[in-house]
Amino acid sequence: MMTTPNSRRPVGVAVVFTAMAAASVVAAAPALAAATLDITGAGSNMVQVDYSCDDSAGVVSIQAMMGDPNGDRPAAEGIQNSVECDGSPQSATVPLTTDPSQPQPTSGSEAQVRVALVDRDGIVVSGQAKKFTVP
Repeated sequence: MMTTPNSRRPVGVAVVFTAMAAASVVAAAPALAAATLDITGAGSNMVQVDYSCDDSAGVVSIQAMMGDPNGDRPAAEGIQNSVECDGSPQSATVPLTTDPSQPQPTSGSEAQVRVALVDRDGIVVSGQAKKFTVP
């Protein structure tokens, strides 16, 4: 009796791996959508942001926080729910609400500002942190 090797097995394995790779690319497509963010200014009660995002990015809000660069919690936080994601450059102002339990940045002091474009699940699509001198 003569046995022959199963030459179809390597082809089947290659097909399975190719299908898995294609599925992972399709699943990752929303995460690959272009989204950019730049903090352009900050004051004691607001943060100014330039941003752009595609509708497929799923961005629903811009969230910001500001505080002492060495602090363990922000001194102020804010959310801007009015976000337009059509791929064109946009500008927004995020109003901040202070946390009375935290020391507030004073005029001339350094503050760290963090801003993020956030999707409906609370996941950061794009973010940035910068230090500013409080006006």
